[in-house]
Amino acid sequence: MSAPGESLRTPRLRRVLTLWDLLFYGIIVIQPTAPLPSFGVVAIVAHGHVATTILIGMFAMVLTAVSYGRMANAHPNAGSAYTYVGREIHPNAGFLTGWSIAMDYLLTPTIGTIWCSKAAMNILPLPFPVWVILFATLFTAINLRGIQTTARTNTFLTVAMLAVLIAFFVTATAYIVRLSGVGGLFSLKPFYDPATFSWRLVSTGTSVAVLTYMGFDSISTLSEDVVNPRRNVLLATVLLCVITGVLGGIEVYAGQLIWPDYRTFPDPDTAFVSAAGRAGGPVMFQLINFTLLVATVGSSLGGQLGAGRLLYAMGRDGAIPRRFFGYLDPVRNTPRYNILLTGVICVAGALAMSYEAGAELLNFGAFVAFMGVNLASFSRYYLRGKSRGLRSIMLNLLPPLLGFIVCFYIWWSLRTPAKVAGFLWLGAGTFYCAVKTDFFRRPLPVVFESTEE
Repeated sequence: MSAPGESLRTPRLRRVLTLWDLLFYGIIVIQPTAPLPSFGVVAIVAHGHVATTILIGMFAMVLTAVSYGRMANAHPNAGSAYTYVGREIHPNAGFLTGWSIAMDYLLTPTIGTIWCSKAAMNILPLPFPVWVILFATLFTAINLRGIQTTARTNTFLTVAMLAVLIAFFVTATAYIVRLSGVGGLFSLKPFYDPATFSWRLVSTGTSVAVLTYMGFDSISTLSEDVVNPRRNVLLATVLLCVITGVLGGIEVYAGQLIWPDYRTFPDPDTAFVSAAGRAGGPVMFQLINFTLLVATVGSSLGGQLGAGRLLYAMGRDGAIPRRFFGYLDPVRNTPRYNILLTGVICVAGALAMSYEAGAELLNFGAFVAFMGVNLASFSRYYLRGKSRGLRSIMLNLLPPLLGFIVCFYIWWSLRTPAKVAGFLWLGAGTFYCAVKTDFFRRPLPVVFESTEE
């Protein structure tokens, strides 16, 4: 016989995912080729030193990953920076976090469209605007049909990418040894070249290079499916950042050894493809070019779908106009208007900005969310915690505050145009929030439901 009130309980997903399931899922989301599209841009901004920027970014992301993991423990069914900040700090702060994430989501397919168009020009030299329109139309058409890449296909693509990377490493090693001997494989210059090193430039480069880690927080969205989530979500999120940083660091280290002069890239947006071609000839050039093209198509499709879903969720909740953003196609069950809107934004953004500018602006929004999650963790576990002893300081005070400080520093290292555009976006969100709340005299029409078990 059912216990009283049992039928009223919210249904819950079965906890079947292990630590390794979470890790592999995270690797699929981030992709093992994550730092390669931005390799040339970061090299120019940081005067080489791409490997250094990847490692600094890893430090910031590991600290933030700890906060994400701990907040996933507190809200195991939420998995959203929007919810974490809204519940732990203030609903208005949560809304602005969601507003910042919306910019992040909208720019993911936009910079993907830019990179895919540049890579496609290496195969068939049509004009750049033609490729932009073709790719944006492709992404939009597929997402309007509701077609999603299956987990099996994602797994296959990830394994295929790893195989291509192994082939690249073998080719790169042979090229470097042939050029400089075995000793050429070991150099400090990719990490520190006294002739060109500038901490200010490396910091600015890091603000672009952290694009490598975007998506690490997706693990927290699976909290309800995980065996022992209080341990595995935190551990998997941290390990994912470390694996991504180490693998990405090795990739860009090899790229720098092959092409040490960052000033001579034919096209900074596809610089790693050029480095692969220098090491392995036309075959490796096209293999890496095609691999990164496929990877970027996949991430752009997912990014546009995610943007459409996020806008739909905010519209459905009444945070933004419901009639447009909360509409679902009755046949395809897709947020049609949102997907069409993001398609238009992809074309306009890709034609109006560079890959570098889009990446920096994307990271502006992402780091607002990261700082918010660090503050949410600090607020919950230290400010409202019962202990103030040494253990609490080491676990509840230092990690989130240090994560906030490092993220703030990287965020503030973004170049002025990105910060101006980002603050304009935040200003628009603040004004909209003020209007929705009668200039903050009443609460937002968004309910942060309790997710604690």
